[in-house]
Amino acid sequence: MDELGRMSPGQFREKEKFPLVIVLDNIRSMMNVGSVFRTADAFRIEKILLCGITARPPHKEIHKTALGATESVAWEYFEDSTDAVRQLHENDYQVLALEQTTQSQSLDIFQPEQGSKYALVFGNEVKGVQDDVLPLCHGSIEIPQFGTKHSFNISVTAGITLWDFFTKMQKFHKVLDR
Repeated sequence: MDELGRMSPGQFREKEKFPLVIVLDNIRSMMNVGSVFRTADAFRIEKILLCGITARPPHKEIHKTALGATESVAWEYFEDSTDAVRQLHENDYQVLALEQTTQSQSLDIFQPEQGSKYALVFGNEVKGVQDDVLPLCHGSIEIPQFGTKHSFNISVTAGITLWDFFTKMQKFHKVLDR
């Protein structure tokens, strides 16, 4: 790691963050949670909100895929996902669900607005984003898919979506030095 010039978790916490919050709405797999932490670390995401049955660090199953990212990425727990989304509204975030709905916008078409802060809600592996959370979101985004399945694993969805947001929003936020 020294040869790669990576920063320590302490240095990471001091660096400016990419203005994006992740909401994990009742994620049942601890390995998925760990994977999202690791991806959030890679893009220096602001924070992860863990909600409902979503497991919280420290836990060995989360650590297997997070590989220490739970020490660098800020997180907070909410018993109810709706409380997390309401708090994001109070802090002027545009909250978007990653969900297939009749009103979903395709991720490749979605363009973030300069000056807006975003939060992305990722739902349960089987049931998706809760029905009582969806109306609280400003909209929903879905990743175009062309096969026989109708969803990606949450960790894959997070990776694709965070990379897309990072590339689209980086022109507004030059906070991530290498």
